Amino acid sequence: PNLKTNIVKDMSNMFNGCTSLVSLDLSSFGTINVHNMEYMFHSSSSLISLNLANFNTVNVKSMNNMFFRFSKLVSLDLSGFDTSNVENMGSMFYSCSSLISLNITNFNMKNVKMMNNMFSCCSKIVSLDLSSFDAVNVENMESMLYSCSSLISLNLSIFNASKVKKMNNMFSGCSKLVSLDLSGFITSKVENIESMFCSCSS
Repeated sequence: PNLKTNIVKDMSNMFNGCTSLVSLDLSSFGTINVHNMEYMFHSSSSLISLNLANFNTVNVKSMNNMFFRFSKLVSLDLSGFDTSNVENMGSMFYSCSSLISLNITNFNMKNVKMMNNMFSCCSKIVSLDLSSFDAVNVENMESMLYSCSSLISLNLSIFNASKVKKMNNMFSGCSKLVSLDLSGFITSKVENIESMFCSCSS
């Protein structure tokens, strides 16, 4: 609680590989000047409680692999995150295999270019609200929702996707998905759609 972080610019890899850490309260952290949070909690696989309530992420540009392999965390509320300057969200929630509730409703995606593997292997999430995502500058959606095997319904109608080049494996393994709205997709620049809907058996 007494760690002063108000002038810190880089928090990448800070808790990477803390595999026995169960609880972490960072509510006292000052993050106003942080530019880099990539791999920050990567493979902290035993975490069941994480408090990021006061995180100010307005200047963060990279969040790739930030919550990679959170295999025990059930709920994560990031509704307070300002992502207006983030460019990379690749593998951000990769293999969060126990996650049931994920609140990212206020995410601003206007500068994001990389969304590859973003929710890949989040196998217990039933519902995902991406209604705030316009994805206007995203170039890579490869394996974005790969093996989200509990997902039932997904509305991506607001997605622009006009700059996306890769959509391969995007929904592959979404075996319970019954409804999928891609009516807003502009796919004129897409080069790869290999296995895009592979094993969408429902």
